[in-house]
Amino acid sequence: MSPRPRPAPRAELPFRAPRLVVRRDAGLTAYESALARAGFDLVAGADEAGRGACAGPLVVAACILPPGRRGQISDLADSKLLTAAVRERLYDVIVKRALAYSVIVIPAAEIDDIGLHVANLQGMRRALAALRPAPTYALTDGFAVPGLGFPATAVWKGDAVVGCIAAASILAKVSRDRLMRELHDQWPQYEFAQHKGYVTPLHAAALERHGPCPQHRTSYVNVRRASQVYASVEMLDNELMYPEETAP
Repeated sequence: MSPRPRPAPRAELPFRAPRLVVRRDAGLTAYESALARAGFDLVAGADEAGRGACAGPLVVAACILPPGRRGQISDLADSKLLTAAVRERLYDVIVKRALAYSVIVIPAAEIDDIGLHVANLQGMRRALAALRPAPTYALTDGFAVPGLGFPATAVWKGDAVVGCIAAASILAKVSRDRLMRELHDQWPQYEFAQHKGYVTPLHAAALERHGPCPQHRTSYVNVRRASQVYASVEMLDNELMYPEETAP
């Protein structure tokens, strides 16, 4: 009698997010508390800064806040709603209290090579993978991040409703602002310290006047356009200054 064939291995089922009871009166810790009740004790939040900029790096941060009162940080909120001084103060508090945190910097050239969305996904994965202790669950701001190796859920406007995402948002924003001030010292003509690489009238005027620098994202339409305008103006200036050399 021939042996029975072995059954084919069962395919791994996709992760299903647990059904959570989120208490509205729990504030920014509501999601983490609900996940803790479901058995996930190390919940990490991840967020980025610089996605909408046309110059400078994309900075992604991840953070695990401690449970209880120590993880309830006064004034914690979406970094975009806070003043620079409050963000700096909260940055120090988060770094001191966090069970784990990480900050990943993706330079402009890498964003041009692989695209913004891919860079954002890779940054989230790298930031979450760098956490020690490793998270048992991740909450990401805005969009899902596949391939983490542990369960995760995307939260719409997560930096405004989830404590660990708000903390990651502040870590990313403060880290990036500091980097942009350093870049301002190298290229003061672009006023990076003021607009942080985002598209503003001041930045647009500097781009047209000086052309892009190595910190500009050359895959962006406005940067390419400014580069073309700058090259045309420079060529015209050369023709006016040296008419004999440029004549056919």
